[in-house]
Amino acid sequence: MVLPQNIVIVEDEVITQRYLQDILEQAGVNSISCFDNARDMLESFRKIKCDLLLLDINIKGAMDGIQLARRILQDKNIPIVFITAHNDDETLDEILELAPYGFIGKPFSSKDVVVTLQIAYKRYLTHSQVYHEKEKEVNPDIIINRKYRYSMQKSILYENGVVIKLNQKQSLLIDILANNIDHVVSNTILVHRIWGDDQIADSALRTLIYSVRKILPDFPIVSHSKMGYMLKNS
Repeated sequence: MVLPQNIVIVEDEVITQRYLQDILEQAGVNSISCFDNARDMLESFRKIKCDLLLLDINIKGAMDGIQLARRILQDKNIPIVFITAHNDDETLDEILELAPYGFIGKPFSSKDVVVTLQIAYKRYLTHSQVYHEKEKEVNPDIIINRKYRYSMQKSILYENGVVIKLNQKQSLLIDILANNIDHVVSNTILVHRIWGDDQIADSALRTLIYSVRKILPDFPIVSHSKMGYMLKNS
């Protein structure tokens, strides 16, 4: 079985954190990022690559591991394996609500960690493959109008069959609007999905919309004053 090559650990016990690092390094994991609280993790999460999240339930700060997992899963489909010394019914019920890919109880051995992560990542890859195949069948390319179409599978915008080159934020904006075609997406949702928790200027979204309109003057993004934006099927 294959281990994920980019793992993020959120664990507030220094000894346990180092033990997990040693286990993963010896198992051949390429990149390991460690945090002891949710705030620091969320601030860095958009900047680092993560194939799997290894998450302790009891961590420093106001947000515990279960709350952190809920927050992450709102925006990103990522496999999560929980670590905890608690196995009471209430805690287990909260964990199971999130449908995690694995669970490691303390104390644990190196074999416990490696095997659990291998199984979890295999399940994730299998699930993702099946999911994307179904998405491909159920959701073909989105036809915006005679000129533009958007590939959900590839996350690419085409103009008369030619790929439109966009930067990361422009691409994310198009993806959100295309997946909600003919529906207004609120400013709040757009800002959160594109910038996350980053502090941005009030004009950032308007500037981003303007940059897309400059590249594609006839692209049918419609503004709804004080509400949001809509990609209109025409």
